[in-house]
Amino acid sequence: MSSAFSLRIKQSSVLPGFGVTLGYTLLYLGLLVLLPLGALVVKASGIGLAGIVATATEPRVVAALRTSFNISFLAAGVASLFGLLIAWVLTRYDFPGRRLIDAIVDLPFALPTAVAGIALAALYAPNGWVGALLEPLGLKVAYTPLGIFIALVFIGLPFTVRTVQPLITEIEHELEEASATLGASRWHTFWRVLLPPLLPGVLTGFALAFARAVGEYGSVIFIAGNLPYVSEIAPLLIVIKLSEYDYTGATVIATIMLAISFSALLLINLLQAWSRRRFGHV
Repeated sequence: MSSAFSLRIKQSSVLPGFGVTLGYTLLYLGLLVLLPLGALVVKASGIGLAGIVATATEPRVVAALRTSFNISFLAAGVASLFGLLIAWVLTRYDFPGRRLIDAIVDLPFALPTAVAGIALAALYAPNGWVGALLEPLGLKVAYTPLGIFIALVFIGLPFTVRTVQPLITEIEHELEEASATLGASRWHTFWRVLLPPLLPGVLTGFALAFARAVGEYGSVIFIAGNLPYVSEIAPLLIVIKLSEYDYTGATVIATIMLAISFSALLLINLLQAWSRRRFGHV
């Protein structure tokens, strides 16, 4: 009786059946994701493989791509580290103003990117509050690659915090106490007990922060300085190509960014799947 009742509950669902939901999923992916990306690739392939290689190997294009991906990768790594620390503090400790800080973490989500870029540029400019303090030390942030790095950490931090925070909540305090009782050091406890279940979330946050940073435009152009071969990012170069009516060149750069981003995210997802299989029993 109970088995028949549970089977009937399992068969009934609030959502439509598999066929309907799969159809909606494929329709969504096809119209909103695959179709625009396919049109981008088709437009770029119109100049042929030789034209794509020629555009991709232009010194200015290579410099812009290197700036975007290198700084995005570094910023995502730093955001993942500090995001883990912030998520740990917000989850494990109760202190005055905790809820306010927890809400401020999401501020880059709601803040227009242009506003964030203007605020960061004003803050880190040589005559800004922070820039004026760094100027005597010989440190220049605004209008340099370091400014790009700070802007990308700013917009990527919420992703890393929010992906790790629920996993920290699921870890019981008894695991840490048991590890300490067995004589493990704090570093050993973190490395062998806490990090394995958090690693998939850390990698997910890194992937999200990296993906957001690679395509970021508004918060970067105001603080980057946009100097070719120095602090010019690939999205800005695409806009420049479009303003010059070089639509084919813009689509080629966009296609190159798409290919590199997809390869990087695929690698990160494979690492995430491996970490779940490797540490899923912890």
